[in-house]
Amino acid sequence: MSDTIKADMQNILEKQRKSFTAALPEPLSMRQDRLDRAIAMVLDHKDEFASAVSEDFGHRSVEQTLLTDIMPSVSALKHAKKHLNSWSRNEKRKPTFPLGMIGSKAEVVYQPKGVVGVIAPWNFPVGMVMVPMAGILAAGNRAMIKPSEFTPRVSELFEQIVPKYFAEEEMAVFTGEADVGQAFSALAFDHMIFTGATSVGRHIMRAAADNLVPVTLELGGKSPTIIGRSADTKKVSERVALGKMMNAGQICLAPDYLMVAKDQESDVIDGLKESVASQYPTLLHNDDYTSVVNGRNYERLQSYLEDAKEKGAELIEVNPANEDFESSNGNKMPLTIVRNVNDDMKVMQEEIFGPILPIMTYESMDEVVDYVNDHDRPLGLYYFGKDKDEENQVLDKTISGGVTINDVIFHNAMEDLPFGGVGPSGMGNYHGFDGFKTFSHTKAVYRQTGVDVAAMGGFKAPYGKSTQSTLNRELKK
Repeated sequence: MSDTIKADMQNILEKQRKSFTAALPEPLSMRQDRLDRAIAMVLDHKDEFASAVSEDFGHRSVEQTLLTDIMPSVSALKHAKKHLNSWSRNEKRKPTFPLGMIGSKAEVVYQPKGVVGVIAPWNFPVGMVMVPMAGILAAGNRAMIKPSEFTPRVSELFEQIVPKYFAEEEMAVFTGEADVGQAFSALAFDHMIFTGATSVGRHIMRAAADNLVPVTLELGGKSPTIIGRSADTKKVSERVALGKMMNAGQICLAPDYLMVAKDQESDVIDGLKESVASQYPTLLHNDDYTSVVNGRNYERLQSYLEDAKEKGAELIEVNPANEDFESSNGNKMPLTIVRNVNDDMKVMQEEIFGPILPIMTYESMDEVVDYVNDHDRPLGLYYFGKDKDEENQVLDKTISGGVTINDVIFHNAMEDLPFGGVGPSGMGNYHGFDGFKTFSHTKAVYRQTGVDVAAMGGFKAPYGKSTQSTLNRELKK
């Protein structure tokens, strides 16, 4: 990476911060205008984005990009615009007794933080820029964006079109390889959001620490799918197949492994085979089925399968049309169900991020809860079943970023719910009002009255009767 790129990034950061500070307090109409421009940018170029994503992946359908990148982006931006006025209102708080009785007032004022750095992943390369952008722009911030180097055509498209809708003092894009990302993450932003792998998230956090930059980390992990004995296995199979096959499993919230009662394992496997065949009668030449993003990730996934097989797992390839994947020169993979897994296998140690689905069996729900709690807290957790007591057991005794009951992934589609992880699966959250708050500074404001409260309460020296009166009142059980 050239020193010029570093200098350009630093220069834009300084220009954005200067412009931001000079504009304070910007009217809400300006924030609404930026949201409008962001919506227009995504919609005006939706077909170009879909084409670029497909090129970067080797193949991804236009419909999927519209459904999973464009539509969520537009929905988030519109939601923010609709609720901006209510989100931005000052929030009244109660002054400590008895100050409120003599006219003191307290409130929280939401202010923009300044310049937010956005480091986006490759799996949803449009949505993971523009969905958080809803909260960033609604809160009144400027933005600098580093798209993924693994989706270069999408990154180039962002670089070309953003200047048509935003001045560089408002929003700017920087493309390049990992070294550009490293330099970007070391900038002294007012906030930074990173979406990606946990291993990279650790580096981002270290880089941010040097400048004490607050970070929101949207990571991943192994999201368990728990199938209770009361679940309808046909519906389970349909919904898990949809969630796992979408984007070829390259979703941070994809079902990473199943936990199913031992006596129901065969039914679930048969159901998955039927559901995959119903949704994808063919795979290799099916426009609806996405390719693994590149050869590097393809080889990584193949190594997981080889490792599992060597360690005693049974591999069940779900290939409805018996297509010859080995002879193809692309990176498409069929779904492989992995039975008889254990924690020594890579498929149970690493986030899979592809069309591989391990299955664990259990005798009791206590086993399931203990297993989940013995591992890193996941970004998502899914429970299927009609047993409310069992559902509550799972909800109450496990901790995860979010939960979907009787389906997978969909809690992320709820714009009014916070989205985020816990520990290794992330920190902080966004979406809706929670995103607005994440990218805002909550400033405490206290308004004193004309009364000399310090003297009245005995806080002013020399201490005397009023001091003792306050202490006697406040320091009793």
